[in-house]
Amino acid sequence: MAVTVTTIELSGILNADRGNQLRRDVSDLIAQQQKFDVLLIDLKDVNFIDSSGLGALVSSMQTVRNANAKLFVCSASAQVKMLFELTKLDRIIQNFVDREDFKRQVLSVQ
Repeated sequence: MAVTVTTIELSGILNADRGNQLRRDVSDLIAQQQKFDVLLIDLKDVNFIDSSGLGALVSSMQTVRNANAKLFVCSASAQVKMLFELTKLDRIIQNFVDREDFKRQVLSVQ
């Protein structure tokens, strides 16, 4: 059975405004009956995340879980990875080095 992956690419600073947009985008995907098994958030172009941005990621993860799907992130910068570790977010949202790493570890296992 094929796994359907939807990807959202973020850039710049993930703060309150961008976090609210992320929440809306995730809710819209689900409301539009977009059937996906995995939501991958690509953080390649994100250079900073504040507490509101972290909250948006957690909220998005809960929304995705409630839709019986999974949320992963990839391509986080060293600073963002450190923030994930300090806040223990890395324990609830799995982070992959890049999209290829995600494909290798998640899609090839199916």
